[in-house]
Amino acid sequence: MANFTKISWFLLMGFPGKPDLEILYASLFLVLFLVALSGNILIIIATSKDQSLSSPMYFFLKHLSFLDLCYISVTVPRCIYNSFAHSGSISFWECVLQCFAFTLCGSAEMAMLTVMSYDRYMAICLPLHYEIIMDIRTCVHRVLAVWISGIMAGAMHTSATFSIHFCGDNIIHQFFCDVPQLLKLSCSNDYIGELGVIGFLSFLTFLCFISIGLSYTHIFSTVLRIPSAESRAKAFSTCLPHLSVVILFISTGVFEFLKPHSDSPTTLDFLLTLFYTVVPPTLNPMIYSLRNKAMKAALRNVFKKTAHLIS
Repeated sequence: MANFTKISWFLLMGFPGKPDLEILYASLFLVLFLVALSGNILIIIATSKDQSLSSPMYFFLKHLSFLDLCYISVTVPRCIYNSFAHSGSISFWECVLQCFAFTLCGSAEMAMLTVMSYDRYMAICLPLHYEIIMDIRTCVHRVLAVWISGIMAGAMHTSATFSIHFCGDNIIHQFFCDVPQLLKLSCSNDYIGELGVIGFLSFLTFLCFISIGLSYTHIFSTVLRIPSAESRAKAFSTCLPHLSVVILFISTGVFEFLKPHSDSPTTLDFLLTLFYTVVPPTLNPMIYSLRNKAMKAALRNVFKKTAHLIS
């Protein structure tokens, strides 16, 4: 029989390499975190204060930015602290909470992107019915459904992960409580249930992906039939930023899911993990701001008001 032990804490190995490199990585993390923090906070302020950004699209964008803030805050601040303090220990219950919050935010973000694609479909393909169907009550209900789905996914994933028996080393070769690394600490076949949960959540993610694909198939079909080049450009400007965010989020997640997980991760493995945990919430505000004239104008107003208050 396996020698099961009660693990009360884990050791996060963080980035491999010399201490000087660890500080360099932590500094990079800090810069990216501050960029993501400031960018998403600006999006939230702009969409909350500017009356021209009161449509459902910006209502959903505000909640997506809040999700991005939560998503990056689950893992990165702890990693930065551990690197500068040269201490990677994390308690069992902190690890449980981190795993739950990370799964919640990732699942909820996928659901939010699906809701936003449906919003763009309604706005472009069925404009006459848009204001009736996408009223404020419907938008609030959809956001609540996003958060509920995220909580359910987080609870299922976390309960299945930490129901397994851990034995042997309590070392996690990652900078956060990554589920694949946790499953490697199992010394029994208890992780079969967790694999079932992963399969179920992957199936739901696939359904979201199909829904987004169908929405944009109809959107592009409708836009290409618009006779006016100016109207086509306007329609594309409202949906291309969202499509770019969808592609960025899904591609980084799929890449992490499909790449081989080695027993002794290299620096490249950690950088690839950074790609799907840090890059999407950092770039999303930039993507939505670059091609959206209304968002640019709202952000300029935020900067002007901030400068006026400081002066």
